[in-house]
Amino acid sequence: MDKDNQPTKNESENTKLDSTAADAQTTDTTAQTPNSAPSKNDQQVTGDSGDSQPTESATPSGTMPPTGNGGSTPPTPPEKPGKPKMSMGHRIIIGVVSILVVLVVVSGIGFYRYFKSAQKPLNAHSTQVVQVDIPMGASTKKIGSILQEKNIVKSGMVFNYFVKSRNFTAFRAGYYQLKSSMTLTQIAKQLEKGGSSEPIQSSKGKVLVREGVQIKDIATTIAASTDFSKSEFLSLMKDQTFMNQLYKQYPQLLKSTMTSKHVRYKLEGYLYPATYTVNKKMSLKQLVEQMVGATNTEMRPYYKYIAKKKMTVQQVLTLSSLVEREGVTNTDWRKIAGVFFNRIKQGMPLQSDISVMYAINKHKKNLSDSDLQSNSPYNLYKYAGYGPGPFNSPSSDSIKPF
Repeated sequence: MDKDNQPTKNESENTKLDSTAADAQTTDTTAQTPNSAPSKNDQQVTGDSGDSQPTESATPSGTMPPTGNGGSTPPTPPEKPGKPKMSMGHRIIIGVVSILVVLVVVSGIGFYRYFKSAQKPLNAHSTQVVQVDIPMGASTKKIGSILQEKNIVKSGMVFNYFVKSRNFTAFRAGYYQLKSSMTLTQIAKQLEKGGSSEPIQSSKGKVLVREGVQIKDIATTIAASTDFSKSEFLSLMKDQTFMNQLYKQYPQLLKSTMTSKHVRYKLEGYLYPATYTVNKKMSLKQLVEQMVGATNTEMRPYYKYIAKKKMTVQQVLTLSSLVEREGVTNTDWRKIAGVFFNRIKQGMPLQSDISVMYAINKHKKNLSDSDLQSNSPYNLYKYAGYGPGPFNSPSSDSIKPF
């Protein structure tokens, strides 16, 4: 072989290097085939498949392992699922429900305390007696309402529950003298015993009827001085059965008022001004009978004179009630009575302010044109004559001029 054609040492070494490089390339190509097993570094980089298990050489959390592709950034692992945020609507609903729960609890505590306190006497130290009228057929609920209205108990509702829970049911109608210092049990037992058929006075008292006062004023005085209420007295003034009983006792006195029309109160002017003692167990009717009896005693000397003058007791008491309020002294009363008689003879209206104030049911210092035009038959500015009847309770001095 020719020396020049012989490969040199360097060429031989280059040939070996090329062969080695080719084998290495073949090895890399084989490693990338699907059937080839991934290297340790490949397993660490592709850890997001979910099937790969970390090897013993796994790097600490948060440290990225070196890669064989020049250090490129691996995929970011998914965040751990957190607690879902509450919407604004849910927060509002929870807040409202919380407030309602608190209100219910507070209200429940308040009601419980009120319920407990309502079972105690309304005023443990009160000595005032209040007359209470329990009507026939009233339910325990109605009775409780009446007692609350009369300030005997704190709550009618609690009273109703109390008596039912303790089987107090056999209550009887009538008039009762009760106190706000009584317990619910004491009140219930009293209602089971029964009351009186008429209003009565449970303690001794006095009633002063002043000259020139009206029945509505007497009602206020009676309510302040006795166990009788204002409404009971005014109701009695409208009781026709009671009026018939009085008429049988005092026919000369009451005959003209019983036949008068458009009268507000038939006993207006017939309750004589005086001080009356109201004894224990005295009824309201008995008290009124005393007042009417005193008027009858005062008028008895004048019955023949009134008949001779062709007048009625109603007319005399009407003029006397006007004179009582229009004048001050006996001289005034005589002059005013003379003026009234002259106007009646001439068919003129009496033109008394007292009559107008009674007609409008108000006391006024100055009457208006509208007041003077009132259509009430008691308005003696507008209508002539005596009117329906007296305007107040006149004194004996105001009766004498007639």
